[in-house]
Amino acid sequence: MDKPLIVTALPQEFAYEPIPHDIPIVFTGLGKLNAGIAAMDAIALHKPSVVINFGTAGRLDTSINGLVEIAEVLQRDMMAEPLAPRGRTPFDDTPYLLESGFKGVRCATGDSFVTAVDPWLIQQNVQIVDMELFALALVCHRKGIAWRSFKYITDNTDDDAGDHWQDKVHHGRDLFLTKLDEIF
Repeated sequence: MDKPLIVTALPQEFAYEPIPHDIPIVFTGLGKLNAGIAAMDAIALHKPSVVINFGTAGRLDTSINGLVEIAEVLQRDMMAEPLAPRGRTPFDDTPYLLESGFKGVRCATGDSFVTAVDPWLIQQNVQIVDMELFALALVCHRKGIAWRSFKYITDNTDDDAGDHWQDKVHHGRDLFLTKLDEIF
């Protein structure tokens, strides 16, 4: 049987309420560095067979709403050209696109809050953006641990994104708990 671990950036995403499941949950803080370090520590402590990420995301594709599952994730802010194409880490053979093994949308992760559409993201068929998932998926990839990710869409990656995120940061909690009930 799966031994899951839930990894989320902020307690606000759960409206500061505990989840009604007997699954450990780790809050990483914002950004790739915080997410990667927290994931490494949590995996060492809990030894999960699967890491389940829940969080919020902005959308580039306006047809996407509610809670979505992530199929693929890439880095949007790794820019080391001409050493490597955007999104790829130079001198590193890690795949630049990490796959969850589940159907869903393509996410791009970066250490910035997106408030405008970046043409490169459109060229990469990115549908949503976040700030932690690539780091979490990379840790899982390197540790040989399965991962899944569910993101609640809070904003349209525009000038109002910050305000919309703050208003909706906790709205996805119940949808995620329903998804957990389906999985477990």
